[in-house]
Amino acid sequence: MADYKKKNILVTGGAGFIGSHVVRTFVRRYPDYNIYNLDALTYAGNLENLKDIEGRDNYFFLKGDITDAAFIEKEFAEKQFDAVIHLAAESHVDRSITDPLAFAKTNILGTINLLNAFKAIWMDNWDGKLFYHVSTDEVYGSLGATGYFTEETPYDPNSPYSASKASSDHFVRAYGETYGLPYTISNCSNNYGPNQFPEKLIPLFINNIINKNPLPVYGDGNYTRDWLYVEDHAEAIDLIFHKGQKNETYNIGGFNEWKNIDLVGLLCRQMDIKLGRQEGESEKLITFVRDRPGHDLRYAIDASKIHDGLGWNPSVTFEEGLAKTIEWYFDNSEWLQHVTSGEYQKYYKTQYSQTRI
Repeated sequence: MADYKKKNILVTGGAGFIGSHVVRTFVRRYPDYNIYNLDALTYAGNLENLKDIEGRDNYFFLKGDITDAAFIEKEFAEKQFDAVIHLAAESHVDRSITDPLAFAKTNILGTINLLNAFKAIWMDNWDGKLFYHVSTDEVYGSLGATGYFTEETPYDPNSPYSASKASSDHFVRAYGETYGLPYTISNCSNNYGPNQFPEKLIPLFINNIINKNPLPVYGDGNYTRDWLYVEDHAEAIDLIFHKGQKNETYNIGGFNEWKNIDLVGLLCRQMDIKLGRQEGESEKLITFVRDRPGHDLRYAIDASKIHDGLGWNPSVTFEEGLAKTIEWYFDNSEWLQHVTSGEYQKYYKTQYSQTRI
């Protein structure tokens, strides 16, 4: 893909958290690319995430839903997208437990619609074309105290969210095998950083600490996750898109495991310093709540393949990335206020108004 010039590239979910960082990276770095950002602008999609590049000549926004097959077919036929970077997805496990069908529609049917539209225009000539599917480490299931997810780890999803993403991964590979569609897949660990909607742990707790609201920690807090700074993820996607091998999978992780309760403790300490509060004040807000059904114990990624093959490494330690994230939310308090109003507040009350255990 190194000779990619004058191409039309579709990024789905480009107004969301990870997608907005990918769109920004590509628009700024590759002026010869036409970058089309397709987003339905649901609760987590926010064009404020891309204010800084919305006037660029090589950036175009398309409002639409990937579950609308007729719309997708029309846009592919008109724009002749040479490549797709597919990030659009329902991604919050708690929401998937409440409404599995919404996740099946977006993550499975939406992916199939994109694959069909891509196949329809390029089936007779795949030269220089690529369908890049961005997925999650949750498709692999749960790890015990030792071991890591590799690209060869069998799929074993445990939530409606991870099951829907696992299915979409399988469909991408199936289209590669059946129709010769050129693809790459990447499976990433938990992302954090600027612009993340505050339903996920880190921005949720930053907002709650600011407002002195409870910090709802599931179970005993000993669930372990690998954390990846979102800008490092965008860099990895750029590398895989341009230099990755076709029909291959790459795991992207931060080499950075934290138990939830330890992460929350670090966040509380950094927030107390930032807010000028007494040490330990924010930790008093921690509230243990009833555990999530089917909660995976541990995720940890072996990212040797992308490190050894493409030279990728995380650019920041978790402590550095967390400090940068906190700083961004303080500098963008108006953004935070905009996304924590209305429907989000109703969802928050429904999801987290649980009794202590």
